[in-house]
Amino acid sequence: MGITKILENQPNTRSPAELDEVTQECRELLITLPKERGWRTSNIYLYQKFWCQPKEIEAIISMQKHYIAEDSDIIVSTIPKSGTTWLKALCFAVANRCLYAGHNTTHPLLTFNSHMLVPFLEYKLFANQEIPDMSRLPRPHLVGTHVPVGALPDSVRESQCKIVYMVRNPFDTFVSIWHFMSKLRPDSMGPLSFQEVFDMYCRGTIGFGPYWDHMLGYWHESLRNPNKVLFLRYEEMKENAGFHLRKLANFLGFPFSAEEEEDGVVDEIIKMCSFEQMKELDVNKKGKGAIVDFENKNLFRKGVVGDWMNHFSPEMVERLSKIMEEKLAGSGLSFKIN
Repeated sequence: MGITKILENQPNTRSPAELDEVTQECRELLITLPKERGWRTSNIYLYQKFWCQPKEIEAIISMQKHYIAEDSDIIVSTIPKSGTTWLKALCFAVANRCLYAGHNTTHPLLTFNSHMLVPFLEYKLFANQEIPDMSRLPRPHLVGTHVPVGALPDSVRESQCKIVYMVRNPFDTFVSIWHFMSKLRPDSMGPLSFQEVFDMYCRGTIGFGPYWDHMLGYWHESLRNPNKVLFLRYEEMKENAGFHLRKLANFLGFPFSAEEEEDGVVDEIIKMCSFEQMKELDVNKKGKGAIVDFENKNLFRKGVVGDWMNHFSPEMVERLSKIMEEKLAGSGLSFKIN
C-alpha cells in the first residue's frame, strides 16, 4: 500500500475541546497521580516518573499494551522541540531512498509533513482509543515518540529494532517550547509569563520531563547498547550534517554506496530535509494536523543554535546551568552553552 493511502487511513484527530476526554479507566488512574499546573491543559500528571497530559497517558497505556516492535522497526525519539521534525525527515529519507531515487519533484517529503510520514505512537497511531493495524504501514515501520526510554514497551527492548534519539541544548529547547506552547495555549486558560514557564521547566514539569531524566535515560542506553540506540546532538548535526547523516544511515543499516556518494545523494537529502526548505513547503505553510490539530507552520520558527541568548537573563542562565551541572554530573553527558 502506498504512503499516500496509508496517511488517508490514519485516525482523524479530535477537536481541541475533546482533547481532555479520556476513558473512565484513565480518569480513575488520574485521581491517584501527582499533578501540577499544565502548559496547554489545566493539569499535567506524573505517570511512570514523567509528566504528561491526560490524553497522552491514555495513548501511552494503549501503546505499552499493544505495540509489538519488529526487528526492522525504527523509533525516532526526542524531547519536544529538540529537532523532531528535522530528524524524522532525515530518517524517512534515508530509510526509503531506494523507493524515491530520482524523485526530486514527487518525493513524499515535498508534500507531507514528516510527522505524517513518521507518525507519533502517542499522538497519532494509538491516540483517541485507536489500536492500529501496524501491518498496514510500509516496512520498515518508522514511528516517533516523546516517551522516555524506560516507558517504551517491553517488545522494544526485546527486539532488534533501532532507536534514534536526538537531544538539544536545554537552553534552546526551552525557548523553542516557550514559543510553541504560547501559540497553543487556549485563551481561556490565560497567559503564562516567560518566567513562570521557565520555573516550571526548571522544576521538571515539562511534558515528558524532567528533561534531564529523559536525556540521561537514552544516553545511558546508548552507552550500554550502541548498536540499538544512536544518540545524536542537534548542534553537532547542524554543524556537520553530512558526517552525521552518514552515521545515521550506517546505524540504520542503509549505508550510502560509493555510487550514491558520487551522485551527491547525501547533499540532496540534506537540502531536501533542511529547515529552510521544509518551512517553505505548502503543507507546512498552510496545512494542519501533522500533530493533533495544530497548524503545521507552528512547528517552524528559527531552527538555529544559540537563540536562547536573546531571551535569558543572567539569573536564568545561572539557575539552569547549575541544574544541568547537578543533574548530569558524572554521566559523561554535557552541553556547550557559549
